[in-house]
Amino acid sequence: MWITKTIKKTQKILEKYRNKTIGFVPTMGALHEGHLSLIRRCVKENQFSVVSIFVNPIQFGRGEDFSSYPRPFKKDIELCKKEGVNLVFAPSYEEMYPDEFSVYVEEISLSKFLCGKFRPSHFKGVCTVVAKLFNIIRPRIAYFGQKDYQQAQIIKRMVDNLNFNIKIKVLPIVRDKDGLALSSRNWYLNPQERKQAVCLYESLKIAKKMIEDGEREAKKIIFGMKKTINKFNLAKIQYIEVADAYTLEPTPFIKKDVVIALAVFIGKARLIDNMLVKFKKKKIIFKL
Repeated sequence: MWITKTIKKTQKILEKYRNKTIGFVPTMGALHEGHLSLIRRCVKENQFSVVSIFVNPIQFGRGEDFSSYPRPFKKDIELCKKEGVNLVFAPSYEEMYPDEFSVYVEEISLSKFLCGKFRPSHFKGVCTVVAKLFNIIRPRIAYFGQKDYQQAQIIKRMVDNLNFNIKIKVLPIVRDKDGLALSSRNWYLNPQERKQAVCLYESLKIAKKMIEDGEREAKKIIFGMKKTINKFNLAKIQYIEVADAYTLEPTPFIKKDVVIALAVFIGKARLIDNMLVKFKKKKIIFKL
């Protein structure tokens, strides 16, 4: 397995494999089973697999957790080796953003909603770094997780609008035994906070039951979710939204495919989760 730090060396290695299918998983490290599910699929479906590890400073806002974000690099490298990754690209800040850097990529429609309302520069940073990584790696397929649903939709839009010749695959959320969606930010939780973090999943289960029982009004579903979360004294809701699954605009009634998304603070950890609700003929399919 190659471990590269520079763009030039990464591209030089990859030039030898342009006749093969190259799969790519972009990460900020602190790898967990959610990341590993993407990596395993990437290794399985492609002849050459690449993982990037880069904590991207420009997607963190002022006062957010850039400096404290977990960086267990040696462990991440061991996991990538174990999964059969061919190349890990782990650049420095200076390598990705040299002194003369002044070009950014911004999506201005989907980014207005959900997390974008509370993290106004976040998706600009995400689009910029992912566009750079796509141009460096030039993969055939790139893999993202449903847990970051808004991010995945924005990346899909960027790929479509800017004509990247890349297929985006979005894989299911990976959860712990009690339902908590796996996240690198779960590292911040102490034992008491970890027990209460299950409130996000519990609220989504309440929403699922309400929809199954015939409820279609977003306000009532959100109220039921809030009622569930408020039973956990360490939880502080940032937002709960029922939104169109494709435009991400809030919808007052569930008449077609929606995503139910939420962000909740447990201690200093900002946790996100979601459930996709899809209508196929007379069936309702829940992805959570």
